This record gives sequence, structure tokens and C-alpha cells, in this order.
Amino acid sequence: MADVIYDRDRPDRIGMPEAILCEGKSPEQIAAAIDQALQGADNVLLTRLVPAIAEELSISDYDEESWTGIAGTWEPPAGEPRVAVVAAGTSDLRVAREALRTLAYHGIPAAEYADVGVAGLWRLLDISEELAEYRAIIAVAGMDGAMFTVLSGLVPGVVVAVPTSIGYGVSRDGETALHAALASCAQGIVAVNIDNGYGAACAVTRLFGLDR
Repeated sequence: MADVIYDRDRPDRIGMPEAILCEGKSPEQIAAAIDQALQGADNVLLTRLVPAIAEELSISDYDEESWTGIAGTWEPPAGEPRVAVVAAGTSDLRVAREALRTLAYHGIPAAEYADVGVAGLWRLLDISEELAEYRAIIAVAGMDGAMFTVLSGLVPGVVVAVPTSIGYGVSRDGETALHAALASCAQGIVAVNIDNGYGAACAVTRLFGLDR
């Protein structure tokens, strides 16, 4: 088994700890990484942790909807939501909830808005004034990714686009939605990689870290 080296000094460098990406790792490798992470830390976030592997590990908090786990001791953040996570369709919810869980792990309460894609534009328009109150919004969409541009044209906050691999044919496993985000005419929209709810939440965590 390949050696696991957990980056324990990362919080001192960038203000947030390393998470353990479980995809492609054996249960033994994940367990070894958890053991290293919990030496001198209270907890560690695990991402892309499928239920079958989670059952083989001793972790205190597992969320099957987002495929995330938290090993060690942890309490969800309290207080009013500071960030909105907006999912175009219910098929995008796993990625959206990965973002929600990552924000919560970093102490940032967030609100979820699901199934408000532009195919039913009235649903997004109905909450646009509410969304305009948030400093940052994580927008999660597959298919044509049209929600990114529409949402960014409605609100003043930073919009982080997360394309998902949801969609038929020329959606190309999220590439079309990614291109839509990158080619958007909306001012200031930023994008992360396909299905990367974790990365979007870390970007927002860095943004809020500037206030500390």
C-alpha cells in the first residue's frame, strides 16, 4: 500500500485544512489518512466517499446525499446563512450538497435553494430579491448551464459557477455547462471544475477568510 502523507501544515499556509479525497483510495488508505489527520486536529473532512466505503470506516458524521464524511468531533455552525447554494435541478443536488457540507465544515452557515433552473424561469425570479442579499452564491447546474448567466445578471454578490455532469448527449458530461460559465457575458462570474462543489465552497471560504 502506498504511503499516505497528510498535509498537517496547510491551515498555517492558507487558512484551511486539507480534506481527504476518497475517490480512488482503498478503505485502508483512507483510514491511514484519517489517523494522520487526527494527530493534533479535532476533525477532518472526507469527500467523494461512497456509501459502500463509508460503511467500512469509523467516522462520526456521514452524509449519503453529498458523499461527504467528517471524522472526529464536529458541530454544525450556528447562525443565519451567509451564503446561498442554488441548484438548477434536483439532479444537481449531490454536488450542491457537497458545497453545503464543505461550507458548514469551515464554519459558514449556508442556505439551499433547489430546483430553480431557468427551464422554469419564474422559480428563479421569485427568489431573486432574496438571493440578492447574499454576499456569495454558489450556482450548481448541468445541461446548458444557462442559470449561471441569468443568476449573475440578477444579483450583486459573487457567483461561483459549478457545472455538473448532468445532461444528455451534447451536454458532454458537463463540458457544455463549463463552457457556458466561461463564455458568460455576466460580469465577474467565476467557475470551478465540473462537479467540484468542494472547490467552490473552498473559494467562498477564502473570500470570507479575508474578513478574519
